[in-house]
Amino acid sequence: MSAAAATASIATGWRSQLGDRLVAPEVAVGHILSGDRVGISIAQATPYTLCMALAARLTEIEDVVVCHGAPLFSWELPGLGERFRVESYYLSPLDRPLYQAGTVEFNPIGCFRSHSLPDSLNSFNVYLVTVSPPDSEGYVSFGDVQIMSKLMARRATLVIAEIDERAIRTGGDNSIHLSEINYFVERTQPPPELVLPPVPPDEARNVETICDLVAQKLVPDRATLQVGVGSTSGMLMASLGRHHDLGMQTEIIPWGAAKLVREGVLTGEYKKIFPGLVVGSGFAVATPREELDYADGHSGFHIYDFNFTDDIRLIAREEGLISVNNALSVDLTGQIDSESMGPQMYTGSGGQTAFAVGTCMAGGKTIFVLPSSATINGERKSRIVPMLAEGSVVTVPRAYVQYVVTEYGIADIRGKTLRQRARELIAIAHPDFRAELTAQARRLWG
Repeated sequence: MSAAAATASIATGWRSQLGDRLVAPEVAVGHILSGDRVGISIAQATPYTLCMALAARLTEIEDVVVCHGAPLFSWELPGLGERFRVESYYLSPLDRPLYQAGTVEFNPIGCFRSHSLPDSLNSFNVYLVTVSPPDSEGYVSFGDVQIMSKLMARRATLVIAEIDERAIRTGGDNSIHLSEINYFVERTQPPPELVLPPVPPDEARNVETICDLVAQKLVPDRATLQVGVGSTSGMLMASLGRHHDLGMQTEIIPWGAAKLVREGVLTGEYKKIFPGLVVGSGFAVATPREELDYADGHSGFHIYDFNFTDDIRLIAREEGLISVNNALSVDLTGQIDSESMGPQMYTGSGGQTAFAVGTCMAGGKTIFVLPSSATINGERKSRIVPMLAEGSVVTVPRAYVQYVVTEYGIADIRGKTLRQRARELIAIAHPDFRAELTAQARRLWG
């Protein structure tokens, strides 16, 4: 069925297809009981109406675990940590302060196998998810981000879906039949509009310089890319407009990817797997609506389960893959911390570790990007450090790192000794910190 025919079918009577399974939100969440373990779809797929209805019940039920990655709903509610608790495997600005206060627990995941959920997500008996209205054959789409929704829904014994009439449809494995969902509710409370915070002009210039360096020096025509979510790596697409026949095999489709498909830059013609297709597990948060509308029904965009796209065995099949990912800090040996500030979690591993390992196995390039410094509480701090802060997560071990890029240049550390790595990284550090970094390197390695 064409996208136009599916849209027409949806518009003319999807409510009748759902019958008595279309219920009020409070009725749907009334089936959630004390002791249940409730998974919730991620980020922009947050079923906000269902979250509000569940939050209203959490003083009535107890011993409930809510697992919500990168939520757009705040779980700062009475009883948090007492009658119920929240787990997150990827922190957002909303649950980051709750984690720091000790009322939200963090669950690290980073190993992904096709058709299998990570162990920590395999025991949830309830799943709340956002989907499109059903098409004429009864299939609903997970929209612009699936991550693990299909597997989570099939593992759960109670599945409640919130209908988002603006959810897009893509190729791949991004739909499920309505017969696999117990109850539906209509969206009455959409998630808040996502607006990216303004970036100071000097920081924006640094990010642009970094992305231009990567595009001009490290990404040849016909390359296949994985591009990570992040304030720096996520801006790379804007620097690739003069390239030819690029491909994308990624986990999160970055801002600007749809524009490059439309302009004939991102063709996928030379991809080893899924040639001609942009493949990921979803689109980045805050992707402009015009990009989503372009991808809606477009045969060139395929969305799959995260455990499939981030399975190292699949990644390694894309010979010559180039992975570009953000880092919060890098030590002088090349260890990458992309998710914590010391022992305090900031985001999560996502698939960065998997793509670093898989890219190396594919004989490709691993690239990590970050501005050379950051201003914290009014003080400039180097993001290239002698040693990672105590308790920091090593998201990517140094053996899987080839390039580190700041606005001051490119460090190529693959195959280098510790002293050589230190020299390469000091050369791209902010000039204000190079002398101290050199002194620390001498103290560590002579």
